[in-house]
Amino acid sequence: MKEIRIHGRGGQGVVTSAELLALAAFNDGKFSQAFPFFGFERRGAPIVSFVRINDSPIRLRSHIYNPDYVIVQDPTLLDVEDVTSGLKPGGMVIANTEKEPEKLGLKAEIRVRTINATKIAMETLGSPIMNTALIGAFAGATGEVSVGSIKCAVTSRFPGKIGVKNAEAVQKAYDRMRG
Repeated sequence: MKEIRIHGRGGQGVVTSAELLALAAFNDGKFSQAFPFFGFERRGAPIVSFVRINDSPIRLRSHIYNPDYVIVQDPTLLDVEDVTSGLKPGGMVIANTEKEPEKLGLKAEIRVRTINATKIAMETLGSPIMNTALIGAFAGATGEVSVGSIKCAVTSRFPGKIGVKNAEAVQKAYDRMRG
């Protein structure tokens, strides 16, 4: 089973990211779960969502304490939260930042990939909502879900022009992580 923790801020689509990633895994023929963790949060407050992906049914219903992957949507969280807490040795952090991985100061037993997903979102969507670009980056960096399934999940969740633009952001981020 693969476990993913997504860090972001209220209003950035953290919960939607988890739901889309779980739907993409389901579209790939896997079992999946997505669930958020937040209290009485307001826009801009730190939010965490979780995703589990497995080839067999998932019976576990607890929070994810030792993820295989961490996605960081808001780069300011790198300075105020320990986003690597509990991350398995050899695990991966995918961070939305223009900085190079070695400039983030994260511990050495993990893999770090960075992408400027906000820039991709601005180029394709005209807004800084980068959640779909980051799940495209996740697919490109890990291979845990297919880019086609993510694009299908995105266009089913956001029909019409906005879905097409988000699918384009997914593909751009996927290509940059693969390249």
